[in-house]
Amino acid sequence: MEISMTQFKKEAPQILNDLSEEIVITKRGTPIAKIVPIDSRKPKAVPGGLRHTLIEMGDILSPTGEKWDACEE
Repeated sequence: MEISMTQFKKEAPQILNDLSEEIVITKRGTPIAKIVPIDSRKPKAVPGGLRHTLIEMGDILSPTGEKWDACEE
């Protein structure tokens, strides 16, 4: 949806209350701003979206045999 800055100034509270789609505000026909409903910017959760993203780097539970500085007294 595209509206002029003059129209937006007159009707801003109602436009923002009823905001359900992206609005482009123009000044003398040139786009100067865009208003986007906040719900449309939230990332959508996709079931199983993180599947196959974990990379196993070996056994993380067994001792490595390395001495740590914290072990020295």
